[in-house]
Amino acid sequence: MSTQQDPAAKVDGASGSRNLALRVLSAIILAPLAIGAAYAGSWPFALFWTMAALAVLWEWIKLVAGPGHVLMFSTCAAAIAVAAVGELRHHPVAALLIVGLGLLASFIFAPQTSRVWIAAGVAYAGAMLLAPLYLRFDPNYGLQAVLLLFAIVWTTDVLGYFAGRAIGGPKLWPAVSPKKTWSGAIAGAIGAMLAAIAMVHVLEAFELGRFHPGQWAAIGLVLSVVAQGGDLLESWLKRRFGAKDASQLIPGHGGVMDRLDGFWAAALVGCVIGILHRGMLHPAAGLLLW
Repeated sequence: MSTQQDPAAKVDGASGSRNLALRVLSAIILAPLAIGAAYAGSWPFALFWTMAALAVLWEWIKLVAGPGHVLMFSTCAAAIAVAAVGELRHHPVAALLIVGLGLLASFIFAPQTSRVWIAAGVAYAGAMLLAPLYLRFDPNYGLQAVLLLFAIVWTTDVLGYFAGRAIGGPKLWPAVSPKKTWSGAIAGAIGAMLAAIAMVHVLEAFELGRFHPGQWAAIGLVLSVVAQGGDLLESWLKRRFGAKDASQLIPGHGGVMDRLDGFWAAALVGCVIGILHRGMLHPAAGLLLW
């Protein structure tokens, strides 16, 4: 029996190892930036997520309509930036209306064949911006809510990636994302629940509130499933337009949209839960306190 290794397998293994190293390096750089911006709050947090939303908008437009379209991007991007200012000044309804104006602008300047897709991209980027800002600017529990989202989404991503590679098994949705497995999805969800419980103890140790571990575990499960749904949505979009990555802005991860595909969905649903529970004025408290 021949023991010679397939050259293609060597290439794939080397490529996978290099990609993993780039992912780890990018995470080491970006995670402290995100946490630092969340801790600072106010304009540093708004600036961080405005830049992320604009990058996502650019990637989306390039993906669905091709390169160029400078006027269209500039108009829609201006709406996103002004909406960030509105949210920073604690006018969430006005910020939402400004994103709506960006949607109207996309219909004016977008090519006829891609107007609906461009409008969807403005809504996507708007949610990417407004959901985390709206939660963070809750005066009492904004920081805690954002840190919880980070813990849930990042744990879901990391455990889903490594468990899927190590365990394998049936594919989650092979027509949309051939590499994702049920083992990775389940491991990510369980890990998110444990991460949420761990966050309870960390925040209480720093005297940032008193929380119920069981309730946070339930929140972790729900938001982990939602984050994985956001990941699958972005995978479907890339497959729909024949792209492997949204861009190459982040080494090892692809584009900003590739990195934040789960976070925006978890943040948006977290906002909805918080509003339904405690009203428009305290979305983070509505998410965290039961």
